Amino acid sequence: MRKLTHDEIAKNRFGAEQLKNEIRFPIYGLLDNIRSLYNVGSIFRTADGARLTKLFLSGYTPYPPRKEIEKTALGATTTVPWEYHHDPLPVIHHLKSQGVRICVLEHTDKSLPYHSLTKDDFPLCIIVGNEITGVSKDLMLHSDMAIDIPMYGMKQSLNAAVAFGIAIFDCVRIFKGD
Repeated sequence: MRKLTHDEIAKNRFGAEQLKNEIRFPIYGLLDNIRSLYNVGSIFRTADGARLTKLFLSGYTPYPPRKEIEKTALGATTTVPWEYHHDPLPVIHHLKSQGVRICVLEHTDKSLPYHSLTKDDFPLCIIVGNEITGVSKDLMLHSDMAIDIPMYGMKQSLNAAVAFGIAIFDCVRIFKGD
């Protein structure tokens, strides 16, 4: 085993212009009231790596251009389609009208483990809420389902960007049938 060089890795990546023409996975992300600019940047980077269809930012979630977002996004704010909307409800209603299922990433009394999604659940929008209070009750009322990440230690949740990454890449795996 040897570590691949930067050139070897880059050879298999899409360029920014080429990426604009690639079909994206039928997965959306909605960030509502995320506080940390660094979490937002990290989520952009994850959304790029998973080739999400679009990322929606809402509430008081910070949005580009911000140097703190760029620090962790590493340019992904230019390769991920995104929009900011103060109120997330019109976004949810629009997505639902397009046949997109709305899924909160949250511990609820009806949550399924994130790995139990099936290809029939797509297209899908994953909502991530505030780092302290989670997804708001209002958004939960407008959601079709909930998934969570089982926790086996003392802590009951993960960092918002980490949880988003785990859920999104498993969504890609499930959709692709891997």
